[in-house]
Amino acid sequence: MVLNGNEETALRIGAALIVGGILGLNRELHGKPAGLRTHALVSLGAAVATIIVLKSADGSLAADQNAIGRVVQGILTGVGFLGAGVILRDPLGHVTGLTTAATIWICAVLGTVCGLGHWVILGIAVGFTVFALLLGRPIERLAERLFHRHGSGPPDHSV
Repeated sequence: MVLNGNEETALRIGAALIVGGILGLNRELHGKPAGLRTHALVSLGAAVATIIVLKSADGSLAADQNAIGRVVQGILTGVGFLGAGVILRDPLGHVTGLTTAATIWICAVLGTVCGLGHWVILGIAVGFTVFALLLGRPIERLAERLFHRHGSGPPDHSV
């Protein structure tokens, strides 16, 4: 099946929205402040910004690698500030929000991948991201039990 330029653009933008929404749903279900809408919009925005630099005024693809590189750098730097906004430290020194910040960042990366139309990379990256989000915490708990690390102590203390 061959898609015309507008259909391909819609597919790329739609894929970014769906991928960001899926990752955001995970954060939403865990009661985090940045949820489905935030992640979907980050991914969507990254895809749109990437597509804009890829397409020329007549709709054809214009692959200026320098321009694409600058846009990707700008997206990832800008999203870093958004991610930093969800990281909190309480008076006791406990840090929260790191996983949510990381999912916001990966949503920007995945949105960029959608914008570029790299579908194989997208599938692999989404699979590994979902794996990390769904199975990461149970694996951490298992490792803590096996290696006798307690969540209250610093991660690098000597035994």
